[in-house]
Amino acid sequence: MAGSVFAAAVILPPDYENELLNDSKQLSEKKRYLLRSMIESGNISSFILWGPPGVGKTTLAKIIANRLQRPFYTLSAVTSGVKDVREVIEKAKQNRFFNSAPPILFIDEIHRFSKSQQDSLLGAVETGIFTLIGATTENPSFEVITPLLSRCQVYVFRPLERSDMEALVDYALKNDTELRQRTIEIAENEAMLRYAGGDARKLLNILELIVNAQPEGTIVIDNKLVEDRLQQNPLAYDKDGEMHYDIISAFIKSVRGSDPDAAVYWLARMIAGGEDVKFIARRLIILAAEDIGLANPNALLLANACFEAVHKIGLPEARIPLAETTVYLATSPKSNSAYMAIGEALALVEKTGNLPVPLHLRNAPTKLMKELNYGKEYKYAHDYEGNFVKQKFLPDEVDGARLWNPQNSPAEAKIREHLRQLWGTRY
Repeated sequence: MAGSVFAAAVILPPDYENELLNDSKQLSEKKRYLLRSMIESGNISSFILWGPPGVGKTTLAKIIANRLQRPFYTLSAVTSGVKDVREVIEKAKQNRFFNSAPPILFIDEIHRFSKSQQDSLLGAVETGIFTLIGATTENPSFEVITPLLSRCQVYVFRPLERSDMEALVDYALKNDTELRQRTIEIAENEAMLRYAGGDARKLLNILELIVNAQPEGTIVIDNKLVEDRLQQNPLAYDKDGEMHYDIISAFIKSVRGSDPDAAVYWLARMIAGGEDVKFIARRLIILAAEDIGLANPNALLLANACFEAVHKIGLPEARIPLAETTVYLATSPKSNSAYMAIGEALALVEKTGNLPVPLHLRNAPTKLMKELNYGKEYKYAHDYEGNFVKQKFLPDEVDGARLWNPQNSPAEAKIREHLRQLWGTRY
């Protein structure tokens, strides 16, 4: 139903008298009406619909085919192979008449197609044997091969907003042949909308499940009734999909940005969604080294201890050291000087290649090596006052290169002052 609502909003004229249809916010207005004008002209090019489940991708594709009155072929990436793709291509060739518009091939869950399956589509899309409409819940940048992606426009669908979901429930109660026969009162809708998570299909299934489970008579739907009937985790979290990457990205950036409240929130989202706690702990170790570094070296020690604790105790108690470490890292002073230094050093190594180690820095375990002056001019630091003596440690070709630059944290300011006492103006 939500698909029909959205699809109609795209295709029907802007002045169409239906508030439900015209208020669709699935696409930005610019993209929505760009798609509308393309459909109404009858000249559509291949495109991919990307968005979460239950927002009308499949329904929109079917409505487009019906409006344009073109042959419509469907393939499911879950059950179809290269052989099925080739058969559809051959059928499209045979059924196409001279100068007629190409048929439409709709592929649901196109991200599940292998590289070879996607490769088999290229020629047909390129030569106009059919117009491809793909639907995917995963980011096509990662899941669709570049040559195919470059030949398709991508339209991004958003989850339905609260107002859209409420309108959908009202529409279903008024127009569904079964629901109209029952007396249904929506006293509270927060739980129902939360469990649906912006998925119209899921929302309608929830509504149907609750109604069918109730005896005859008036049905009053409230939060407790929904929670009692469903008894499941309402959070959408695909550990292999984009949601996983989006939330861990938000978590990392919240810690880096010194916002403990946001960091703990995203931590809770991951734990509640079933994320591997060892994965979270590993990210905390990386954060401690990359973003806090020498500004607070204890951060890395705590992050390592957190990983050990999480590994030993598991959930639900693992949430406690994870939260402790998250707050500690988020509130700690920040420095990425070590991270930047190794990046600069690797770039220098790539640029200069395998420069020979200076002779005085080489070990001389054999007589021959000593005769070749290995280690001859080396000065042992502990033989000098303050356990320091100036000497060269870099190859001549890169001597004087500055790779580590202390930042403005109190800890690194102290390190900088110490280095200046040793090396003078170098730091």
